[in-house]
Amino acid sequence: MPVITLQRNKCIGCNYCVEAAPELFRMSRKDGKAVLLGAYEKKGFHTLRTPLEELYEPARRAAKACPARIIQVKK
Repeated sequence: MPVITLQRNKCIGCNYCVEAAPELFRMSRKDGKAVLLGAYEKKGFHTLRTPLEELYEPARRAAKACPARIIQVKK
């Protein structure tokens, strides 16, 4: 089960995560920062636990593409 975590408050709004994994990320129109779809927020960390193994690779690509290094992916 992939676990994807985003530190949204440190997002610089580059949009690379959306390009790498549009099924997981969107950019907020309100503040221009990344949004991890379906995630819950706790103490500044937005976390998504998904049973869908096929989301692991796109999430890993997004984490690798992020210049701020604010996306973590665990299996």
